[in-house]
Amino acid sequence: MEGASGSCPFAVPAGTRAAEQHPAGPRQAGSTEPSDEEPPGEGLDHHEVMGDGDQGVLKPEGPFSASPENASPVASTNSSTLPELISSEREEETSRNAVLSENVTSSTGTGSVIEGTQTVMWSRAEFHETTQSEKLCLEVLPSKAAQQDYHMPDVIAVRVQMDSDSFHDVAVKIERPTFRKPFLGGFKNRVTGVEFHNAGSQTVPKKRPEKGTTLFCRETQTVFERNRYQQTTNPTSTQMTKRGLYVSNMSDKLITPGKYLTAEEYHKRRLEAVIVLQKYFRRWHARNVVQNLKEKKRLRLAWEAQEELQRKKEKEDKLRMEQERKLNPKTKEDFELLYHALELWRQEETERINRTLTGAERKAALCGLLEQETELIASIGRHKLNADQDNQQKAVLRFLDKCAQPKKWKACDGKITEMDTQYTLRARELLEIYRSVSMNDIPKDERRDVLLLLRGTVKEHECKLTEEIVELIDRELDLMAREVKECNLEGLRKRICTLFLQYIKIPKFNPEVAKILKVPPDPLKLYKNIHFCRSCENYLPASEFPIPANSRTIGRCHLCCKLDNEARRRESFLKYRLILESLRKSEADYQDDATIVFLVQQQHLQYMIENIWGCQSALSACNDLYDLVMVRWDKQQEWSPWNTILLTKDEADAHLKLDNLQEAYEAPFIHGIKHKHIRAKKYFAQIPVMTSLFHRSDKQANAS
Repeated sequence: MEGASGSCPFAVPAGTRAAEQHPAGPRQAGSTEPSDEEPPGEGLDHHEVMGDGDQGVLKPEGPFSASPENASPVASTNSSTLPELISSEREEETSRNAVLSENVTSSTGTGSVIEGTQTVMWSRAEFHETTQSEKLCLEVLPSKAAQQDYHMPDVIAVRVQMDSDSFHDVAVKIERPTFRKPFLGGFKNRVTGVEFHNAGSQTVPKKRPEKGTTLFCRETQTVFERNRYQQTTNPTSTQMTKRGLYVSNMSDKLITPGKYLTAEEYHKRRLEAVIVLQKYFRRWHARNVVQNLKEKKRLRLAWEAQEELQRKKEKEDKLRMEQERKLNPKTKEDFELLYHALELWRQEETERINRTLTGAERKAALCGLLEQETELIASIGRHKLNADQDNQQKAVLRFLDKCAQPKKWKACDGKITEMDTQYTLRARELLEIYRSVSMNDIPKDERRDVLLLLRGTVKEHECKLTEEIVELIDRELDLMAREVKECNLEGLRKRICTLFLQYIKIPKFNPEVAKILKVPPDPLKLYKNIHFCRSCENYLPASEFPIPANSRTIGRCHLCCKLDNEARRRESFLKYRLILESLRKSEADYQDDATIVFLVQQQHLQYMIENIWGCQSALSACNDLYDLVMVRWDKQQEWSPWNTILLTKDEADAHLKLDNLQEAYEAPFIHGIKHKHIRAKKYFAQIPVMTSLFHRSDKQANAS
């Protein structure tokens, strides 16, 4: 309760006056000098108490010096004697203790309203009595006793008026100040040195909000200068030898003046010293620069060597893969490479024979070359049959494995849940049986068990197909019992596998296969989309014909085009297909709704590379199609045949990093690229779909 006495000057602790009067009792008779000051209390804000009489009145114009703020000390007009005060205090303390024993209430007082309309009061008579008592104590106590510090007790008693004639005493706890009160003005007694403050603060000062920046006071930012005199306090003198006085010179030092240094010479020496420092610094700096350049050069050379090794390794891997694909062809692209290699070999041999031989020898050599070519074509055909069988078997297993896959779905937490149904379990069972039946070179006992399992599975459904499968199984079991060679059983086993595959593809026996089998289209709708191939003279759907964008009629089907390529031109389209796939992938990464790149077909890209760009890079003239890619000439516009350039992969990466093509390339080079773009635009102008895209590309070029 820091400000209880400051806001309510009538609240006084119960034992305060008694404690103040006991030391003054013995000195009452012998001391009549008034006390100059009142011992300040910790909770009373140091109010000065003065009376109106002639004795003990302290006036500001006397020994006091007023502070800048006006002071208003508390004055009392009533007076009484010390014995009366002591007796009244004892009676009041006795009655107060009796009342506190019955209805003392603990509370932390703040000097404000307690309950409802109850207010903290003190009677006027008691107030006058207290002020007279304090005044008397000031008059009686000596100055040394009056200067002793006064300690506020932890608990004081406050009388509260309940009704008009009833009072209630409340015990109030005193809260000690946790901070130092600021000085707000007052005055000081020049004789005793006691300070009297006008007011005090009862609330904790509000902290300033944190602004997030460090602030500094004026003292830390202002330079204070101070002048000091460098004058010796004791004057000194020199005693010399004279008549009647001898001074020894044994301890003297002989000092000779040096060479006088002018200002020009001084600055010249300073300049030379600075030049020496600059030399050493520049040497150190140059050494560091050279070391950094050497380190960068070393790293660059190491990176270039690593890149060169990487390119060589990739090229070797490509050649090895290409050689492996030629030795063991499995796909259509592999056989295209094989026929293309055969054609290159035939052309080289024909050129060698025509260059070295003439007449009958030349004809004989050409006939031998034709026989070798025929044998190689027959060997390629045998490889193709074996590859077709392997691919067909892999396709069947892939189809059955797809039927046996469990149901999958993704939950909200990202986890994938799998569930097997009775249909998927049935498909998996049939898949395992088919794998076992189609296996070769297994023992007879295992083969017999597999056949018995297969017969038990197909006997679950009775139909003509199952009866035929059971009959073939019984026949194979009978032949195995007769010790027939396995080479004679291959045809029978293939028939069993084929019929069992037909059994698996029936939705009645394998319900899961119904979701994967292609539903045959309506024959009436097929009539509208059927075309006639003049080469093989077959009616085929439109999906079996390669229809270029600039064609006006339907040509040959895919199979006839393939046979014609194998028999005559023997070209390999794998490299062009890889370039087109890389181009479409890079354009999809731009995410700018590019459409022209997806309208360009493989034969169009082949024409551009061979006839317009000459199958080589526009910068380095590299003719390795595996290392060439097509990118945008101006990366701000959509790719098109008239906005492209053929470069190697490294050159393409560097080209796409350029911001200004006019500054990066010379004018003749740019003119050559523009000429190639004009040729490409002239070629694609024959395609009706491309003509509508010319205007859009022109608008993009004008906008950029």
